[in-house]
Amino acid sequence: MTAATHSTLFPQVPETADAVLDGLDPEQREVALALTGPVCVLAGAGTGKTRAITHRIAYGVRSGRLQPASVLAVTFTNRAAGEMRGRLRQLGAGGVQARTFHSAALRQLQFFWPKAVGGDLPRLLERKIQLVADAAARCRVRLDRNELRDVTGEIEWAKVTQTVPADYPAIVAKAHRDAPRDPAEISQIYAMYEQLKRDRSVIDFEDVLLLTVGILQDRHDIADQIRSQYQHFVVDEYQDVSPLQQRLLDLWLGDRDNLCVVGDASQTIYSFTGATPDHLLNFRTRHPGATVVKLVRDYRSTPQVVHLANGLLGQARGRAAEHRLELISQRDPGPGPVYTEYADEPTEAEGTARRIRDLIAAGVPAGEIAVLYRINAQSEVYEQALADAGVPYQLRGAERFFERQEVREAGIALRGAARAGGNDSLLDDAEDLPAQVRAVLSTKGWTSQPPSGSGAVRDRWESLAALVRLAEDFARARSGATLSDLVAELDERAAAQHAPTVQGVTLASLHSAKGLEWDAVFLVGLTEGMMPITYAKTDEQVEEERRLLYVGVTRARLHLTLSWALSRSPGGRASRRPSRFLKGLRPGSGSLGTVAPGGSGSFERGAAGRRKPRGPVLCRVCGATLTEAGAMKLMRCEDCPSDMDEGLYERLRDWRAEQARELGQPAYCVFTDKTLMAIAERVPGTGGELSSISGVGARKLDRFGADVLAICAGEDGGTGLDDS
Repeated sequence: MTAATHSTLFPQVPETADAVLDGLDPEQREVALALTGPVCVLAGAGTGKTRAITHRIAYGVRSGRLQPASVLAVTFTNRAAGEMRGRLRQLGAGGVQARTFHSAALRQLQFFWPKAVGGDLPRLLERKIQLVADAAARCRVRLDRNELRDVTGEIEWAKVTQTVPADYPAIVAKAHRDAPRDPAEISQIYAMYEQLKRDRSVIDFEDVLLLTVGILQDRHDIADQIRSQYQHFVVDEYQDVSPLQQRLLDLWLGDRDNLCVVGDASQTIYSFTGATPDHLLNFRTRHPGATVVKLVRDYRSTPQVVHLANGLLGQARGRAAEHRLELISQRDPGPGPVYTEYADEPTEAEGTARRIRDLIAAGVPAGEIAVLYRINAQSEVYEQALADAGVPYQLRGAERFFERQEVREAGIALRGAARAGGNDSLLDDAEDLPAQVRAVLSTKGWTSQPPSGSGAVRDRWESLAALVRLAEDFARARSGATLSDLVAELDERAAAQHAPTVQGVTLASLHSAKGLEWDAVFLVGLTEGMMPITYAKTDEQVEEERRLLYVGVTRARLHLTLSWALSRSPGGRASRRPSRFLKGLRPGSGSLGTVAPGGSGSFERGAAGRRKPRGPVLCRVCGATLTEAGAMKLMRCEDCPSDMDEGLYERLRDWRAEQARELGQPAYCVFTDKTLMAIAERVPGTGGELSSISGVGARKLDRFGADVLAICAGEDGGTGLDDS
């Protein structure tokens, strides 16, 4: 699912250039009016930076001072570029190019390659990890899966910092960078990787930038041609620019200075990819006459959330901290942050799921809730807990909205109905556009009431419901709009990847949450060793971890919960400590000075719920202490021999598939694969034995217990559903 966007409304296109400026605060208006020369916008989280720069471009275009085709706006993700294109279109400046660095460079490279080099551009390598594996094998270096991923990341870092293979060991030593393997080995693999690319006539994403830079440096005629087209440049998230991207930007600019950059050094969290805030912090040195505007009015978060965010940065050190922005909330007061301490990680996940269920019951949409963690490996226990609680969720980075099967089918149906017009009997009783859309989508599974439960059927309904809401917003904003107009709007949104809201709690890493926001945010696993991460050794690395937590805090609009667990597994030694970044912020850990309206938050100790204290969980095969959630569920190490009844496991899977179909839920909401494996290994004969298996709670025991015990006894399971 896609992460939720806050609004699907369609504002009216401003009638005049001056109308573009309506609704901007004084600082945003100053940005919009600064159309020439170097401009540096220092924009804190939630201060409307995208609003400011899109209105700046639109005002320039609508007033005739900027030609749409002469403006190139660049950012770092396809989602951000798509959002920028969508906003510009709504402001009447649809002809402006808004792209990622790679997309803009690839477009230029494809166009000029035949002229500069001759022949066709080499094939673009979508994923480089297999080629890195081949290179390592050629060098007779054995890498496991994690090492392979890390070495691939190192090669990417080396390329964006313009480090060649021979120089890699010396540059790593100079930068005090922790290499995942011996730098000499990585240098060797890196060199072989480059050789294999040449042999196979392929290029990678970093090559797109490197080759474009090379052509612009060597071919002044091509550089002049690009500069004659693009006269004005806007760079969003400028704190994330790498040395290679900055070099490309310099070549695009030439000797001109019509450049507007937007960024926040306190949100620099991608230094491991080569990003550096130095270009942002040095902007005024390179451009002494630059216009500098600071955006500090926070329209996203309540004073309580902003107070915590400011407090985090107030303890920061280093050059980025010296340029931190003190945010000022523009919202009404809300609840204080909640700090919760749990005994162990599974209890933390269960407690988080219960709180989320309560928020949804209180009216907070599931799509406006997020659980954010430091590393992706933390997601499994939260997926399990939310599934057990019957809460729909979405993993950040999953299938894009407009690529879903049901959305594609809906688009075809709507396009067909638009072509048929009044000849489609489906539309006979539909008086307006939303009614027409509802009529068409009812043939694809949309109903006025959502299906019960979560899962595949609910996911499909949510996708169609998002299209219905989009049609309603579109009709309100565009009086007299037709079905053909809506289809055109959907096509433009699909091209821009500007998806409507889909419901489901978002599970995401802190890094992937950058640029997003939700009504309620749960920051979990905030212990020493995880936040900051254990391999953050230097002061600079620790400060980046603090900034990462700051990004997490500033994703929340209203509700914010921060939690940690004292041990990894139930019965484990309570040896963990909450993150050092919370000292002086959470109640009882010192004072921050002035308290925000509503207090500085509350501290709780998470209730254990049905989980009873117990000793360490031991492998029933070798006796080793188990720490991984999956291993604890199986009561054995993952690599210890299994005595699972394969036939029973397959019968349980067949039964689960039938339950999922009848409930309209994905299979994992009945029981996960690991739970079925544990049942097939232990073959419970009583309800007590079944309930002792992790993943079989009281609710599932009541609902499915009789069926499962019957299958384990060799009988056929019934429906397992309540008679009502």
